[in-house]
Amino acid sequence: MANVRLEDIKRKFNNVTAIEDITFEIPDGEFWVLVGPSGCGKSTILRTIAGLETATSGKLYIGDRLVNNIPARQRDVAMVFQNYALYPHMSVAQNIGFGLQMRKIDSKIIQERVLNVARSLSLDHLLDRKPKQLSGGQQQRVALGRAIAREPQVFLLDEPLSNLDAQLRDDTRAELKQLHQELGITTIYVTHDQVEALTLADKIVVLNRGRIQQIGDPQTIYASPANQMVATFLGSPPMNILPAIYENNGFYVSGQLLAISAVVKEKLQLRQGDSFDLGIRPEHIFINEPLSRLLEASGREGHQEANESQLIVEVKVVEPLGRETLIRAGLPDSAVVLNIQVSGDVRPRPGDRLSLQLDLNQLFVFDSKTGDRIL
Repeated sequence: MANVRLEDIKRKFNNVTAIEDITFEIPDGEFWVLVGPSGCGKSTILRTIAGLETATSGKLYIGDRLVNNIPARQRDVAMVFQNYALYPHMSVAQNIGFGLQMRKIDSKIIQERVLNVARSLSLDHLLDRKPKQLSGGQQQRVALGRAIAREPQVFLLDEPLSNLDAQLRDDTRAELKQLHQELGITTIYVTHDQVEALTLADKIVVLNRGRIQQIGDPQTIYASPANQMVATFLGSPPMNILPAIYENNGFYVSGQLLAISAVVKEKLQLRQGDSFDLGIRPEHIFINEPLSRLLEASGREGHQEANESQLIVEVKVVEPLGRETLIRAGLPDSAVVLNIQVSGDVRPRPGDRLSLQLDLNQLFVFDSKTGDRIL
């Protein structure tokens, strides 16, 4: 086992820069996840650590050893690929022990280690089968077993669960986390699935366009995203983004006023006409009484009081999910659609108009030009 340190790693392909200024250090035994949209550079970083790509510049250390010029086979890392890469003519036992055989380990040691690994992955009853006789989940465990049997310093996993169905992916993810807790081997895991990132990682590295956006533990990144990209990428359903203009001591969102506190005004040093992007997560939006009841009780005709922090929306889609309901609702005269996550017994109908209460203590303010979080 070993720590992994990257210092200003850059990788260019002709005139295209795949990754740039990649700097972080993974302590020995931790589980880190590289996450981001397709093409963000996460697999390039993993392949560079493995030695399958060569960094254009920068330094890469595994333990205390600089490995930039050390070939992949001598780096003492084990990589699990998305497509499993099993040998179809070999049995499960032979696949698991193949790396050890190539290193000319004693056959008795290979047999013992293969059996121990197979038991830990619940594969010991499948050792004589060929890959074509296994399910997708079983094949994935064999690929993991082959990596574990080598007892490497570092595990590298490149979207290993993406070919599995939803239920099997959940089960295998839990098994993988438990396995890491037992083995304690430094692990770097690449995925575009933010649920996998949040549930598996000790630390998450969020990437976009070849650059690091934020590094932190899952809860910190979820609660305090560095910018709008991180905020909308991590979280399901994603954070709502509301374009807003500051006027008359409040934020106007699609012509509706959100009153804000004096503290917020002072922190932002607001001026008339300033534009921002407001962010709020679906679980921090609450439904008041249906709008028709509110108007009937108050005698109003649809206008919103200036001192209220509410929005009037029209329901577009209702998605019952059992214990919770996801509502997609549109702001009047706007293309903005809000995701609202409420209790499963709340079931409005498409076309209903709702009054929403926003928890302004959970409101994020982003720079509308750069996307950086400013409050």
